[in-house]
Amino acid sequence: GPPDRRSEKLPMEKRTTLMLLDTYGLVYRAFFALPPLTTTKGVPINAAYGFTMMLNKVIADEAPTYLIACFDKGMPQARVDMYPQYKAQRTEMPSDLRPQFALVRQVLGVFNIPILEVTGEEADDVIATLARQASEHIEDVQTLVVTGDLDLLQIVNDKVTALVTRRG
Repeated sequence: GPPDRRSEKLPMEKRTTLMLLDTYGLVYRAFFALPPLTTTKGVPINAAYGFTMMLNKVIADEAPTYLIACFDKGMPQARVDMYPQYKAQRTEMPSDLRPQFALVRQVLGVFNIPILEVTGEEADDVIATLARQASEHIEDVQTLVVTGDLDLLQIVNDKVTALVTRRG
């Protein structure tokens, strides 16, 4: 069969991997990938459930040394000032999705995964900064960006890999 893609890398236990989650994008993707699911009390949980399943899978598959969940926290004001239509095409968040972010934060708490959000910054900018800092300051680190957003492919290099989720 095809060679295991890990074979060219250091053995798992000698490899330092920083996994960065583009949390908003992953939850959003899970919301549209799964049919509506609710608890017995009618609380929507499809996005939180899908995100949790994906999280279990990437942790099992990649065994990261470090893991940080990045969130958007407002728009970068400089970009909005330069281009008032910035992200204007983004549709309003579905009402069944909004309350699920609290569940996602609870899930991250149970997994003991730290959340990083910077006021006035979007997650992809936070992720790009962390990836750059890791490759400059941590020896032999591989950064794995887990996202549903192809925009983040621009930060890929020999030390930064993107795992892009697909539907289903």
